[in-house]
Amino acid sequence: MSGITSFGLTVLVASVAGIAAVLSNRVSERLRVPAPAFFLVGAAVASDLRPGLGAVSFHTVEQVVTLALAIILFDGGLHSGWRRFRTAAAATVWVGVAGTVLTAGALAVLAHWLFALEWRAALLLGTALAPTDPAVVFSVLGRREVAGRSGTILEGEAGANDPVGIALLASLLTVGPAAGLDAVGGIALEFMVQLTVGAVVGVAGGALLVWFMRRVPLPGEGLYPLRVLAGALAIYGAATVAHGSGFLAVYVAGILLGDERAPYKREIERFHGSLASLAEIVAFTLLGLTVRLHQVPQQQSWAVGLGLALLLTFLVRPLLVGLVLWPVRLARGERLFVLWTGLKGAVPILLGTLIVQADVPDAARLYTIIFVVVAFSVIVQGGLVPWLAHRLDVPLRTVEPEPWSLGVRFRHEPEGLQRFRVAAGSPADGAAIADLPVGEDVWVTLVIRNERLVPTRGSTRLRPGDELLVLSPGADADLGSLFQGQARPGRGSDPGVDAP
Repeated sequence: MSGITSFGLTVLVASVAGIAAVLSNRVSERLRVPAPAFFLVGAAVASDLRPGLGAVSFHTVEQVVTLALAIILFDGGLHSGWRRFRTAAAATVWVGVAGTVLTAGALAVLAHWLFALEWRAALLLGTALAPTDPAVVFSVLGRREVAGRSGTILEGEAGANDPVGIALLASLLTVGPAAGLDAVGGIALEFMVQLTVGAVVGVAGGALLVWFMRRVPLPGEGLYPLRVLAGALAIYGAATVAHGSGFLAVYVAGILLGDERAPYKREIERFHGSLASLAEIVAFTLLGLTVRLHQVPQQQSWAVGLGLALLLTFLVRPLLVGLVLWPVRLARGERLFVLWTGLKGAVPILLGTLIVQADVPDAARLYTIIFVVVAFSVIVQGGLVPWLAHRLDVPLRTVEPEPWSLGVRFRHEPEGLQRFRVAAGSPADGAAIADLPVGEDVWVTLVIRNERLVPTRGSTRLRPGDELLVLSPGADADLGSLFQGQARPGRGSDPGVDAP
């Protein structure tokens, strides 16, 4: 076989695998098993059947997955936006930091006392298993979106505790196996430095990127999303070089960009959403290739992993994170749902690769244990999420795809052009457009209802779920509370209009 034929065969196989990965989301929706489970377990099985597939080094996997995770976290922040994030900002930061540290400590104690792991190994294992994964939660929910504060807290916790967990493990590995109070102080100092520097770089970099997006025009539409991607990765790199958490920096920058008005904002959001989906597939596939399934039965790794998974699911998270969540105002069903939906994903396995590369004693066994815990969380715990949401009456909103669009382009930024969704019980619910308590300079230009355009007349009565395009040259601050309390997160910033 010639070289070009061999290359063509490789491209064909990779393309078919990519198509299968994309279509796996439909299988995932039917089986109620997150799509990442197929990538992770499937890659692990493939690497055992064809050992050559697992020849990729841990160092390469770490670098690629780190880049993928930075993209996923930036998209998560972009999706949330500051308007939505600030409604539960204090709770999110509190749960993300305190919950992660307490979970890591509790798992370390249980791993040492119940499974006789050496203290340092137990602490590294507990830290690796503490972060949750938003991509797994979104995957198992499919087209359904968790409404209310519980959804914001779940997204925010996963976005916040990933950088916290990574910074904590990096601090532990930096200090090394030293013991005593000096080691504890060094870990705490390194941990705080990483979070502080990451947050500062994220805020500064996000503000600079917003200015760059708004003030510097580019010759082609396709360059705008690429510029934002390059800017986000530059923020990650700058924070990392400054000895801060690059993951926290890109997440903070994404939050700051989420609600900002900028040219081609909707195209930028779509591009990064698609890229984050691809990054998720790549991350879980590569991590799966590093797992050796034939090593799982060795040294009772499966028993330790399963035991820790059960303790984490039914004891550690409900007790400790429940205690942290106690001051947060949530309905009983929403509180239970948040406690159950702390799913593990790519980050614990990524942290496992760091443990292996640090030459920690018994690192291969720790890595296998982490894989077992993640597999249990994704398949068993994640598979029960939709059923539990229904049983607990957690508010879910079905987000239907909108493959058709009607676009309106402007050469210059339009003043006061906003997009709203009418919420049930809001002042606009059931009101005729002519009776809305707005000034004469406010104009409802477009109404979308049930995937159809509705004629915009003074007698047109608004209904819950209606999407409106409103022109308000005076930028009336009361419009948000009139329709739903605030502009639709992450969507009101784009001057383009998308309709089914």
